[in-house]
Amino acid sequence: VQLQASGGGLVQAGGSLRLSCAASGRTFSTYDMGWFRQAPGKEREFVAAISWRDLSTYYADSVKGRFTISRDNAKNTMYLQMDSLKPEDTAVYYCGARVRVRGSTWPTTGVNDFGSWGQGTQVTVSS
Repeated sequence: VQLQASGGGLVQAGGSLRLSCAASGRTFSTYDMGWFRQAPGKEREFVAAISWRDLSTYYADSVKGRFTISRDNAKNTMYLQMDSLKPEDTAVYYCGARVRVRGSTWPTTGVNDFGSWGQGTQVTVSS
């Protein structure tokens, strides 16, 4: 699967953005999907993930209650609704996909558990 994130931009603190992740391929519905972000000088970190099997979701504590992950399998697209944005949310946001294999656990927050990283989208939150 190939992924392309979009929807980033510049927003003031307290504002909202909606990111999209468009996937190519006919097997999108069988992938767990996740959002990660990477700020300058920092490692890529987990933001949110959604299961292919039951659409269950999982969030990093730093975004819980502010961000909402969702997916539309008919459109091969995943979304991240980001509300009450803070300056510390500033980063390049990436979407990743994971195929579960025998022994895979859910939820998972590991960067190495996901792949097919596409070009990220920049989110900048001004104070």
